[in-house]
Amino acid sequence: MAKKEALRELQTRLAERLQAARLQKSETATWLAVECGGQGLLLPLGQASEIFPLTALMPVPHTGAWFLGVANLRGRLHGVVDLAVFLGLRAAPPQEFGPQSRLIAFNPALEVNCALLVDRLAGLRSADQLRVVPDEAAHPAFAGATYADAGGRRWQEIVLAELAGEEAFLRIAR
Repeated sequence: MAKKEALRELQTRLAERLQAARLQKSETATWLAVECGGQGLLLPLGQASEIFPLTALMPVPHTGAWFLGVANLRGRLHGVVDLAVFLGLRAAPPQEFGPQSRLIAFNPALEVNCALLVDRLAGLRSADQLRVVPDEAAHPAFAGATYADAGGRRWQEIVLAELAGEEAFLRIAR
């Protein structure tokens, strides 16, 4: 019971900080840090919207394994994408999602009714907490810079505005 309350408090604090970051006119880049398939990812706060607990999904036939279906989030239908599967971090969605799994909705300004399933939230990050690290690997256009935190953990930025226009992301049919 204490774990559920602590998780709820964390979600509430993250939601409050997410809202405060949107309202703040700051030049520093800030991200929502998430984990997917064991990889640390950074989602730009200005391009993300609300965080939702995992809810009932209505499967859509003849779609890629990464497209989990549609969910009703605050009265609007959103396509739900398993980000780890889309990025190739795992082969298929798990049979059961973990208790820390969350849906991150795209900012409505991006005009994509979509939410990304992530394995867990890892807090907020700012530019002063991370340093850019060289990365020679080829990445798709939606992959931003690679960063490392003070502990040496690597974080890959996922630019949601670019992801929303990625042909492979928009082509959900098999």
